[in-house]
Amino acid sequence: MLFQMGRQQRKISWLQGLLCSMTIALSWGMAVPATLAAQKVNIKLGPFQQSIAIADLETFAKTGKLPENLKIYGALLTPQVRELLNRRLEVDPEVADKFFDDLVRSPQGQKLIASLGVAIPGSTVEGLQAALNLSLRQVNGLSFVGFLRAYPGETVTVDATKAVEIAIAFNANSLQNQALSTLLERDLFVKNTTFKPEFDPAVIGKQVIQQQTVTLQDQQRQRTIPVDIYWSQGNARSPLVVLSHGFGANRRFFGYLARHLASHGVTVAAIEHPDSQVTSINRNSPPENLAQLLAPREFIERPKDISFLLNELAKRNYQSGELQGKFLTDNVTVIGHSLGGYTALALLGGEVNLDAVREFCQNSLSFNEAPGDWLQCAAAPLTEKKLQLKDARVKSAIAFNPLIGNLFGDKGLNQVTNPVLFLTSTEDSLTPALKHQIQPFSQLRGNKYLVTAIGGTHLSISDPTYSMNQVTTIVKEKRGAETNSLRQLTRGVTLAFVKQSTPEANIYQSFLTPAYAQSLSTPEIPLRLNSDLPGSIKTWLSLTANPNLGHFHSAFAELILKPTSLAEAIARAAT
Repeated sequence: MLFQMGRQQRKISWLQGLLCSMTIALSWGMAVPATLAAQKVNIKLGPFQQSIAIADLETFAKTGKLPENLKIYGALLTPQVRELLNRRLEVDPEVADKFFDDLVRSPQGQKLIASLGVAIPGSTVEGLQAALNLSLRQVNGLSFVGFLRAYPGETVTVDATKAVEIAIAFNANSLQNQALSTLLERDLFVKNTTFKPEFDPAVIGKQVIQQQTVTLQDQQRQRTIPVDIYWSQGNARSPLVVLSHGFGANRRFFGYLARHLASHGVTVAAIEHPDSQVTSINRNSPPENLAQLLAPREFIERPKDISFLLNELAKRNYQSGELQGKFLTDNVTVIGHSLGGYTALALLGGEVNLDAVREFCQNSLSFNEAPGDWLQCAAAPLTEKKLQLKDARVKSAIAFNPLIGNLFGDKGLNQVTNPVLFLTSTEDSLTPALKHQIQPFSQLRGNKYLVTAIGGTHLSISDPTYSMNQVTTIVKEKRGAETNSLRQLTRGVTLAFVKQSTPEANIYQSFLTPAYAQSLSTPEIPLRLNSDLPGSIKTWLSLTANPNLGHFHSAFAELILKPTSLAEAIARAAT
């Protein structure tokens, strides 16, 4: 899912990216005695250099008034820039060590520190790491201006070109997720849990798996829809699961999960959506942005593909052959990954809010947003205000790393009262956890479960035999041995969730508990399973829900604020 940013968009977002990157980069500097405080910041942009007195920036940050020396920059020094200059990073001491250690050990953190060394000439890796470590423990927090005042030497030199590169490579969502990992690992943990199951739902079942590929023709919509059907002999009316792949994948993406469910008596139909699968995507020439990779109608056609599939399977119940009577089409679970997660939730009753999508894409989309934020904007050209794509036959849904963002607005998922299971991965750079999973999860009103893979990525639960050549990504994915426990949990909780609609529900209920997920945790991928969000996350979500506090969306540090600091932050934002 590679895309190129248009020149005009880069020009528009340059200052925002520079200031964001400088705020992130420079606010992590080392505090030093006031006698060594810098007096000027020297900004380099190619051959151009401009020296600005830090006292002038400080006056602007405190009062909002432009000193005489800064009036030439009046069009650029907006209230939003002032907010960036004042933003503070205040970390709860209980998690500061863990947050720092996780960051500097991660490939992303190492790359960030190396990039900072280039953006701040004269710095060293050791110095930047020490600066970050000390900065996280500042009593009053670190701000951009505060850092400049504390930096050793008379002048701080910043290479603006390199700073913009940092802003592109390390957007707010990515760093937000880094802080989120530390918070969720701590606050989602359930103490005093013991787990001694009588059997393992992640082990392959005893029933012999049958597989058949059928190709359906929807003449009305002119769509050819391949479907792989997995089943086992014996159970005539077993649960029916439909698998919906993500953008740029195909029906084999979840092959291991389909076979696992079938071995336990579940009938599975793995559908391939013709206009958002890997072959059709690769046929398109590289567009200017991700929103142009996907036809707007696909947000409507994908749910309709599954409704059409259920109609066809219902007909086959009355046709002679080995599949006769196999499809329980009036009680279906849809399991979707990424864009397939959106598909599943739309079928379950989520109301698509196209006005919310258009507002975001017109007013808030910038070059440093995640690919999923760009991809949702493919729906913006649709003329409808809202979409109702519910199919009453779909009784429950599993959404793995769903692409949601603004697609359901603030209330579209309130209408979902059926059982739902979400999976979120804290290092998912394509559909970041907070915006695409955790915020939407809070809207659900029915029986719900949140599986959290701390350190997992967007494709960590994919079939290990599924070739990455079939999916073009723009980030590094974790799919090897380190994610085995996550796929084991995926098999176990998926089977347990599907079995809740059968007489075996009580037997499998214990596998939808925190104890089961935590029993499979590893140091590389800690695992959690919860039915509600902790108070720390709910508080943060309440900030983002308030339009007057909207600028907190990029303040990833607020996730791990001390309670007193959080109250102060709310008070500051409200004034």
